[in-house]
Amino acid sequence: MGVNILHFSYLIASITFILGLKMLSHPKTAQRGNLIAAIGMFIGIVATIFLYEKDGNHLGNYTWIFSGMAVGTIVGTLMAKKVKMTAMPQMVSFFNGMGGACAAIISIVEYNRLANAGISFDANTMKLEVLTILLGLIIGSVSFAGSIIAYLKLEGKLGDKSLPGAQIINLVLLAGLLVLIGWLISLGHANMAYIAILIVFALLYGILFVLPIGGADMPVVISLLNSFTGMAAVFGGFLYNNQAMLTGGIFVGSAGTILTILMCKAMNRSLTNVIIGSFGGNKAGDAREVSGTIKEISLNDAAVLSYYAQKVIIVPGYGLAVAQAQHTCHEFEKTLEANGVIVKYAIHPVAGRMPGHMNVLLAEADVAYDKLLEMETANEEFATTDLVLVIGANDVVNPAAKNDPASPIYGMPILEVELAKNIIILKRGMAKGYAGIENELFYSDKTRMLFGDAKVSLQNLLSEVKSL
Repeated sequence: MGVNILHFSYLIASITFILGLKMLSHPKTAQRGNLIAAIGMFIGIVATIFLYEKDGNHLGNYTWIFSGMAVGTIVGTLMAKKVKMTAMPQMVSFFNGMGGACAAIISIVEYNRLANAGISFDANTMKLEVLTILLGLIIGSVSFAGSIIAYLKLEGKLGDKSLPGAQIINLVLLAGLLVLIGWLISLGHANMAYIAILIVFALLYGILFVLPIGGADMPVVISLLNSFTGMAAVFGGFLYNNQAMLTGGIFVGSAGTILTILMCKAMNRSLTNVIIGSFGGNKAGDAREVSGTIKEISLNDAAVLSYYAQKVIIVPGYGLAVAQAQHTCHEFEKTLEANGVIVKYAIHPVAGRMPGHMNVLLAEADVAYDKLLEMETANEEFATTDLVLVIGANDVVNPAAKNDPASPIYGMPILEVELAKNIIILKRGMAKGYAGIENELFYSDKTRMLFGDAKVSLQNLLSEVKSL
């Protein structure tokens, strides 16, 4: 009876995952969807703790289990409450790394169990189980190491680094992992010494895989590592015949993979090119020099342009997140709309530090979802736009992606803001974007620069508009 209830609980959990994932597709239902999925996960965990049974034995170790859950709940809650929106990508990478580590630890525990029991791998079913354990260990370890490196890079504690012959080293490590898998299965019994070598190879591969990848590619890398963690969870689900774990892992793995493909498409690059090309690193390549004059604009002139425009499109970037200016931006939007101005937002798929970063940022400020234009739609509207306000975005609006074949971002679809009648760029200074190249847009005759912290500049601009 208990086993039937357990499997029914897993079915309920799987259904809630599906509903929750579906509801996450819209900001109005995202919070409720997240809660529903969390409830499903809670049901699956509780059912496993109290109803799981193997060879007539229940889990036991309740003190350790509930102590770990209490510590994890407290730490996770405090981190989630404390983290700023600008640091959200770092937290996502860190939590994703922890998921990969958990999957790897599960594989180590299961392999150690086989070693202690002296179980032979002669039967095909045992070979398949060992293969599942080893794949979960490798993918979980790669995800853990890669996610921690991504976290350190996003936190600014680690720069882009590439060892001489890094690609060859990665290929050797990957080949070594495949050879070790075959060797460990062919041994016919568990050997923890070889497992230690496998872990070292997997961790090194995860580190060297992410280390040279530049900041502009980090959204793609985060999505890819997320899919790795999902796949590692799938192998854990197979090991324990846990349908909830299997379903959740499939959702995470498939969602991460689809998102990775979409992000690569948005950058007009293959995944191989992202991994090998180091786009967004420190080198600007042979990009041509940009000449011209930078023209500034006064607050009063910027306010007049905004106030008397018929349509304004705001392009948010990471600078908006750094300045925590999303609420001020929303107030600015409402003030313009009260004067009859049409205000919309143009969202580039890879703006910010992680997929959907700008969407989440603006949703936090209660910006209406229907005001957010995807890149293709926004590009159709720029030609009829009186004013584009670029706040902290750089590479995603750089015309060099279309005009300069030597540019490292050439071929990447961009927001074609240069088609608008007037452009105002809010920026701290003339620092380059993650691609390490000059932005041709800054030197356009239509462009005016408003230097300063984005939040302060928007607050001042808002005051000027209200005084008109």
